[in-house]
Amino acid sequence: MKTSLLDRFPLEKIARFLWGAALFTLPVTSFRYYPFLGDSTFVRPLALYPIALLLPVLLIQFLRGKSPLPRAGAWIPLAAFVLFALTASSLGAWLDPLPMRGQEYVGRVLRAWATIFIGLAFFVSAVWMNRDEDDLKFSVKWLLAGFVMDVLWSGVQALAFYTPLLKKATVTHWQRAFSMRELVKANRISGLAYEPAWLAGQIATVYLPWLFAALLTRVRLTRFKWLEIVLLGFAVLLLLATYSRGGLLTTGLAVVFTFLFAGRAEIRAAWRWFVGGFGQISGAILRLGVIALAVGALTGAGWFLSQKGYISRLFETKADSVEEFIIENSAGARAAYTFGALGAFEESPLFGVGLGASGFYIYDHLPEWALTTVPEIARQLSPANRLFPNPKNMYVRLLAETGLIGFALFLVFLFSVLGDALGALQGKSSLSRYLGIASLFSWIAIASYNMTQDSFAIPNIWINFGILVGVTAFALESKSYSLTPPSSQSTPVEFPEGEGQRQEHS
Repeated sequence: MKTSLLDRFPLEKIARFLWGAALFTLPVTSFRYYPFLGDSTFVRPLALYPIALLLPVLLIQFLRGKSPLPRAGAWIPLAAFVLFALTASSLGAWLDPLPMRGQEYVGRVLRAWATIFIGLAFFVSAVWMNRDEDDLKFSVKWLLAGFVMDVLWSGVQALAFYTPLLKKATVTHWQRAFSMRELVKANRISGLAYEPAWLAGQIATVYLPWLFAALLTRVRLTRFKWLEIVLLGFAVLLLLATYSRGGLLTTGLAVVFTFLFAGRAEIRAAWRWFVGGFGQISGAILRLGVIALAVGALTGAGWFLSQKGYISRLFETKADSVEEFIIENSAGARAAYTFGALGAFEESPLFGVGLGASGFYIYDHLPEWALTTVPEIARQLSPANRLFPNPKNMYVRLLAETGLIGFALFLVFLFSVLGDALGALQGKSSLSRYLGIASLFSWIAIASYNMTQDSFAIPNIWINFGILVGVTAFALESKSYSLTPPSSQSTPVEFPEGEGQRQEHS
């Protein structure tokens, strides 16, 4: 039998290489070299380049019957949301908003749909490339490899900020070689991301979930058994060094609720260990040392954060009202845009004003307090300003641009993903629980993170969801929720002796 030209190319290996490259380059959020994009477009993930090459390879494999797309339950609400968003965009044209600052309705809608397709590209790729234990291990390994690069570049920034070893001008020159932005003048670590808040969002939604799950389950998916714990420590340090209030809040919520829903067994075990060791002097000294270490770490973190004024102002406010508190803490403009977008929602509550079109209505619905007390709003209202406003909140954006129906469909998609996470938690293997804990952490973090961002193009909100949906869908298709590889040729995950092997609670 003759061998076809496609059979001579190792498409499966090419796909794996491109997927690994996408995960490795994920930290670079604002890559300079994108054609046809203006300087006002900041969401420019470098990972989109390997994803754009990966999808045709996967499509070829699909057409040859060698790489089926999993029949995941999340496809239905996601497809329903996309179709309704298309309908809402068509209906929004009937409202015919006036052009603003050189932007017209059609242009904003096309721009918004481009971000939808970018986000879907990340999600579909993640689902398609994660079928079994071996794929999960591969994905987590390259995610962590990218995070190592983020840690190293953050270290270079720290040297420029806090030591005389490197000049800030030099590091800024290096950073501008790949990023849209120079170093942050306030000496806040931004890593490979556009700004510190973006780095904090990446840590909370992409990397911490896997590191936190490794801590709770003692499952290790890398060759170095200590790597996840060391990276967990660096993740916490970088999160503090960003001074991002949203990132700290997102992480705090995810840690607390993941512990409550999935870590009760660990909490009980830790408590039994703690109270059971005071009968001996050595045990009591060890436990007192743990208490002192925890108190010292919390005190040090609090002191470190208090060095930035916009952190300490949260606790030293002299505001007499909620509005004054918001303005005093540099959130006035963000809150004003959110209120303005809710005014756009009132224009068309059921169907919205069209994807990407909320900015046409925001300035007409700004609250009165924002017009006189928020300097940023005054600058934005200047005729010389060319920036187009956006809601700054994913849920408010969905309400404004797709109405109650689109908002509800997107929530159904989110809760479908949550169902997959809870299903993984009930699996019989340690790896199932590892995946479930990481996914639950991601879900809580992303649900919180979406309150401070409104772009569909950010990979953070798609990657871990796609990994979860892909692995659980293939596990269900193979009639095994223990995540056993469906092919006998797949390589099982190797666990360190004595780790990740204990009986799980259903």
